[in-house]
Amino acid sequence: MAAAMQEILLALRRELAALQPATASTAPRFGLGLPAVDAHLGGGLARGGLHEILAAALADTAAAAGFAAALALRALPAGRRVVWVRQLHGETETGALYPPGLAGLGFDPDSLILVRARDGLGTLRAGIEAVRCPALGAVVIEPWGSPKALDFSASRRLSLAAARSGVTTLLLRTGAELRPNAAQTRWRVRAGVSQPLAAGAPGHPAFEIVLLRHRAGVAGLGWRLEWDHEHRVFREASPLSGAVAALPAGRPDRPQDRSFALAG
Repeated sequence: MAAAMQEILLALRRELAALQPATASTAPRFGLGLPAVDAHLGGGLARGGLHEILAAALADTAAAAGFAAALALRALPAGRRVVWVRQLHGETETGALYPPGLAGLGFDPDSLILVRARDGLGTLRAGIEAVRCPALGAVVIEPWGSPKALDFSASRRLSLAAARSGVTTLLLRTGAELRPNAAQTRWRVRAGVSQPLAAGAPGHPAFEIVLLRHRAGVAGLGWRLEWDHEHRVFREASPLSGAVAALPAGRPDRPQDRSFALAG
């Protein structure tokens, strides 16, 4: 097993070494493209920072992954690539990344490097190797659950590596417990209800997001957003018309304004 892990890390190093660094971006932050949210974040999320994204439930895994993908695209400077490191057990539980779905979000397949690791420790090792490469634009690290290797010290190493390289790092977690870590922001993501487009075409991907933690500001607010893949920006979710179905058990009602306070 150790030999296999060494082979994975060596292959990843060779892949990263082949990338040529693009012109460094001078922007310290990247926004979501929605003024109401970006203003609350002090202009956006820190570029070269560690940001945690939690799926509210297993049923929201795809929504959390979509939100992470959209943030990666927002953070991505021109000509850079994204490394996505996944734990194999997560694919067994929730399925593999779906290339047409990523393309539907606006991802160019050639801009994504997918790495699969056997366990949580291997996922974090491969992830930090990628974060240390300044040629990349963003790294998504997706361990399954709450591996012992993902303690505060490990998150601190990820945060420091991201700050040194300038690579935006997204820690995507499914089936996970809340634990203290060094992430600058922590988001909880649920799947939202989208408004159908003309002629009944499927609507834009929709998300209900809550900012659980914000080291540089106030947390506790949430928003209902849609992702516009053509312009790569978030927008306020379109209001739904007609009858509204009953909310599922375990999902409390929300105020009717476009942002809501964190409940509980």
